[in-house]
Amino acid sequence: MIAKLPLDSPRWRGLDGVKVEEMQVLLEQLATAAATGGGDAWRRSWTDVSGGLMDDGVLADGAYAALPYVVEAAAVLPPGQTVDFWVDLGFMVSADYRPPVPADLEEGFGAALRLAERVAIRSLLAAGAPGQVCAQLALACVALAGHPMGEVLWQLPDDQESGLLLSCPACESDTEIPDFFTDPARLPCEAPLLPEPAPVREEGHPWGEVATVLRAEELGERWEAFLRVARDVAVRGVPPETPGQAVLCLVAGLVAVRGTPQQAAGELASRLMSLTGHFRCWDCERTWTIADGLVESPDGALPQPRPAGAGTDFDGSAAGRESAVAGQPSRAATRLRQEDSAVVAADGTPWGRIRVFSQSVPDSPGSIDALAVISHPFRGPTLVAGAGDKGVVCLWDVTDGRLVHDPLPGHPDAVRSMTTLPLPDGRVLVASGGDSGTIAVWNPLTGQPVREPAGDWPGGVTAMCTAVVPDGRTLLVTATPKGAVRMWEPDSGECVRRLNPYGSPIRSLTAVPISAHHTLITASDTAGRVHVWDPAVDDPWDRGAAVQLSARALADADHRAAAVEAVRTPDRTLLATADDLGVVMLWDLSTGDPVGDALPSSTGTAGSPLITAATPHGGRTVLVIGTRHGRRLRVWEPQTGALQHIALDVSLTCLATAGAHLIVGHGRGVLSLPLTRQ
Repeated sequence: MIAKLPLDSPRWRGLDGVKVEEMQVLLEQLATAAATGGGDAWRRSWTDVSGGLMDDGVLADGAYAALPYVVEAAAVLPPGQTVDFWVDLGFMVSADYRPPVPADLEEGFGAALRLAERVAIRSLLAAGAPGQVCAQLALACVALAGHPMGEVLWQLPDDQESGLLLSCPACESDTEIPDFFTDPARLPCEAPLLPEPAPVREEGHPWGEVATVLRAEELGERWEAFLRVARDVAVRGVPPETPGQAVLCLVAGLVAVRGTPQQAAGELASRLMSLTGHFRCWDCERTWTIADGLVESPDGALPQPRPAGAGTDFDGSAAGRESAVAGQPSRAATRLRQEDSAVVAADGTPWGRIRVFSQSVPDSPGSIDALAVISHPFRGPTLVAGAGDKGVVCLWDVTDGRLVHDPLPGHPDAVRSMTTLPLPDGRVLVASGGDSGTIAVWNPLTGQPVREPAGDWPGGVTAMCTAVVPDGRTLLVTATPKGAVRMWEPDSGECVRRLNPYGSPIRSLTAVPISAHHTLITASDTAGRVHVWDPAVDDPWDRGAAVQLSARALADADHRAAAVEAVRTPDRTLLATADDLGVVMLWDLSTGDPVGDALPSSTGTAGSPLITAATPHGGRTVLVIGTRHGRRLRVWEPQTGALQHIALDVSLTCLATAGAHLIVGHGRGVLSLPLTRQ
């Protein structure tokens, strides 16, 4: 008999999730089913009771008092009738949140788990269940044995799933492998090894009979090494210290041997056996067992040496997936990370220095949400202008990060956009746009406004760029989320033209030169459409030299642009578009067609995109892509396909480039880092 809390005890009133009346009905129905050898009335009552004991992965403390009653009553039913019950119990004991077992209920609950483990194993061996159910029951038995791999019950893939999501035990970054389960017949190259000496469960256990059934010559020689590990785990009683890889061998072996129908069960077993391999965290680049990536905070998880010829995707990248399926080693992207004031490679070797721009002024710039780079060919150093929530514009020397002027006040609101205006008379001005629609124009050499901030456009000025028109003028182009796209004369502030005749709400804006004295304006709207306008024509409905992007190409790629950026190459300027998933495409604005292969999305790339371009590699263009409020960057060289990942310790807000330096605006200011190794 299991020690249980009496049903008439006042203690029940202090336990969550339990209604004693429902419990009594369930127990009576279970007793009737045991006496008559059948009956399903108890199943509906169990559904009601279990719904109170666990809700959305949270186990109620009342479960520790209720389950000993229910387990003891269900244990006497025929094994084939209680498969679903033991699976439900496995979900409960491996729930995301399980409160501590109250001291006065610990003995009875522990005895109930031991009884449940014995009877659930008997059910597993007694009847040939469909492969998916067999896998669930096997994992439930593992959970009832107290092994953490029972948590995989919550992530068990079905026949329709091809992807896998793993969590790094060290840095806790998620690595998604969308096409992991591409080949149901694929097994890892080698079976895992048990440690020596292998852990053994001290008390008696019911797993001995399981070991005897894990023999199936019809599965072929490729299975034998994995089944040998499975038998060893069963003989030792699945102690909690057993490596997760080995426990998954046991689960997969049981599905292969006991699941029905045999072919479908064999395919599922192969999918499960593939989980005994390895993966590489896309962020910290350490290699782990997949088993350690499936459970939360696995005890004793240690980085692994990367196994030769492993048939798994190590970093979740598209290139890695393609080569993994082909059984070939993948070309891994270069991984860099911030360590204090330096950028280092994955192996810890130095890459370059991070320079933090000065904030030693009375009014710190705080969050920087817009950047502009000012280059004077014959007038001193390159400057970086930045502004954000505090409405002041700061100017820094890019070489050392020092402030060259006191902050420039005058914006009555937060600044959300900036651009540089190189004028025909040699001056280079800076324009800034605010949350309430104000537009300011500054002379960065003097630190003085060209004119007072003006304007009151609904929704604010969220994007701006510079247009050069064939008549020799340089004009400021601004856009609002309400769809107003206007062109301004910088010195006078006169609005000289309007674009965007459809009035689409604009999200991003850039200018793309098509000749030395003529630029096109491109924009992405909130629906993901891309617009191309010619600022040289008076009628906004007149396309002029503008060629729209290929609708077929956009539709085929299912690409909804959220950001646009001009990309200078040695022979022309292309347009880059980035979507909210992290896909980046290049376009030729003379034809509207895509250029080359797109940069695919990857783990951690989803979000509101940030994008900038530079030519630091001997004339080779690179694009830097991040996400707003993210902490990771991708540096992509389209010509070669080379890709770098950079992990920073700041929350990104905006990006710019100055020569071979990347300028990063973030929640606390501005920093710069090299795009090439120093």
